[in-house]
Amino acid sequence: MTRGAALDSALDTFPKLLEDNARRFGDRPANREKEFGIWQSWTWREVRDGTRALAMGFMALGLEPGEHVAIIGKNRPKLYWSMIASQYCGATPVPVYQDAVAEEMAFVLEHAEVVFAVCEDQEQVDKVLAVKDRLPKLRHVIYLDPRGLRKYDHTTLHSMEHVERLGQDRRAELEPRIDAIRDAGKGSDTCVMLYTSGTTGRSKGVVLSNDNVIVTARGAAQFDDLRETDSVLAYLPMAWVGDFVFSVGQAYVVGFCVSCPESQETMMADLKEIGPTYFFAPPRIFETILTNVAIRMEDAGRVKKWLYDVFMAHAKKVGPDILDGKPVGLGARLKYWLGELLIYGPLKNVLGFSNVRVGYTAGEAIGPEIFQFYRSLGINLKQLYGQTEATVFITIQPDGQVRADTVGVPGPGVEIRIADNGEVFYRSPGVFQEYYKNPESTADTKDAEGWVATGDAGFIDPESGQLRIIDRAKDVGKMADGSMFAPKFVENKLKFYPPILEAVVFGAGRDRCVAFINIDMAAVGNWAERNNIAYASYQELAAHPQVYAWVQKCIEEVNRDVAQDPMLSGCQIHRFLILHKELDADDGEMTRTRKVRRRIVEERYKPLIDALYAGEPSAYIETEVTYEDGRKGKIAATLELRDVAVFERRSEQGRDAA
Repeated sequence: MTRGAALDSALDTFPKLLEDNARRFGDRPANREKEFGIWQSWTWREVRDGTRALAMGFMALGLEPGEHVAIIGKNRPKLYWSMIASQYCGATPVPVYQDAVAEEMAFVLEHAEVVFAVCEDQEQVDKVLAVKDRLPKLRHVIYLDPRGLRKYDHTTLHSMEHVERLGQDRRAELEPRIDAIRDAGKGSDTCVMLYTSGTTGRSKGVVLSNDNVIVTARGAAQFDDLRETDSVLAYLPMAWVGDFVFSVGQAYVVGFCVSCPESQETMMADLKEIGPTYFFAPPRIFETILTNVAIRMEDAGRVKKWLYDVFMAHAKKVGPDILDGKPVGLGARLKYWLGELLIYGPLKNVLGFSNVRVGYTAGEAIGPEIFQFYRSLGINLKQLYGQTEATVFITIQPDGQVRADTVGVPGPGVEIRIADNGEVFYRSPGVFQEYYKNPESTADTKDAEGWVATGDAGFIDPESGQLRIIDRAKDVGKMADGSMFAPKFVENKLKFYPPILEAVVFGAGRDRCVAFINIDMAAVGNWAERNNIAYASYQELAAHPQVYAWVQKCIEEVNRDVAQDPMLSGCQIHRFLILHKELDADDGEMTRTRKVRRRIVEERYKPLIDALYAGEPSAYIETEVTYEDGRKGKIAATLELRDVAVFERRSEQGRDAA
């Protein structure tokens, strides 16, 4: 069902969209949530009524237009409602990463001058209360789950049910006020404030208007023909711009249903039960799913494994062409149809992908083999490129023009240009308003004509006309011999391999590259069990000689591949080590969106880098770590430092030579 242009322009805020959806899709499901193993469901009319009740409760507690409300917790329908309830009051929601430690949370809450904090449970309430003395503007804390909170001081602490009752008790007085604020709302008003991941320093508050979110969400929804009958699973952090745009922006613009899993641990089972038609995941999730499939097939019976191998080999040949509507012979189509009955269909059902019409991945490069696997099954997996400052969408891949090595064409209303130094710039309806209380950074990122510097280096692929991203512009440098150094290009290739979760490559200004590796505990742990390798911890498994040999083989395969690229062949890795601990956001080594803070890692582990370049066979390291409860501790290890084979370019030699 397509809205007319005049109607679209009138629906320029989320409270207006919610009222319209309640009128048009009143009895259709808007939200689902799994709790205690049972799916609960709310229609658009029920979501409208619940959100208005919350809004009146917020207003009864004194929430004023222009103030900020923090939303903290896992994906829960009533937390999403709290965002729109804040907007009904003329306030701005500020979603906060639920896994942030108290110190990180304190910075965001203080910087945003938050007056209300809406928390999922006791854990989040405790973090807020622990830093309350640093939050002079904070007046009230509201919680959704009451478990463990009965004996707390409830002077300024309230259950969500209590807040809703406060609003209902003053309904006659407050309902006209929220209606007046709704009617006065404009597209240019602030919609949400989202904090960046902060790879190089403190997070910045990105201010997005209603127009930024609604116009961008509407354009992307029309691009992919999203419908009110579609559904998504909301499992990524609510503080991430992608979740806000998919689970709020596009859900409200189109009218489809958003489902929330019971927990992160049950996400895959819940995915299967919901069977969404629209699905987003970062590459690591698609890689993990494929790794689990490979592990299960290793344990399958001989006949089942033979069928899987035969039909998957056929799917890789013709599946993407069938998906893209390209000509495929009758015999090949019949064999693919049989494969759908025996292998592809049951596999998609087990994974929860049976109904997916549109799937996206973004954030990092995805391995061509992984990309091909899903498209071979008939899953319309595509890539997009975006940023918080763009309200997600910069480029999108059109159906029938999907490639693993590009990230698409400019999205609706988006313009792109490439600077002389290779940095990508864009201008679009989604361009953010400002960084909150940071005019200097705003001016550095967005110029007077609205062009935004992405910080990424890339180029337009001449064959496809699509954008290709090479690396972060600030990370692209030169080796000692003047050849290009692009660490993320190599790191992404390394992460395509099952045992490697994270990789950090060093080499700017040096004569060769070295790397830190984090192993994937799930993949390597499964492999260890199948091979009867005992281990008691991550540290012990990471140091195992057979694990080192496996990782070395993967690095050498990447070196062989990188050697074929005349521009980047100097980025081959000469030496590596496997870190004794996983890089962790709690230790400041990664962002909450799992991006490596390269400079911090480089400073923290400088002795290990020096040892790699010095040719040492081993190195001792003692590292401070932060436990889940906030306590600090130290772990120490003596790490093996290992050489790997490097290869000369094929263009210069008739064959590869180690």
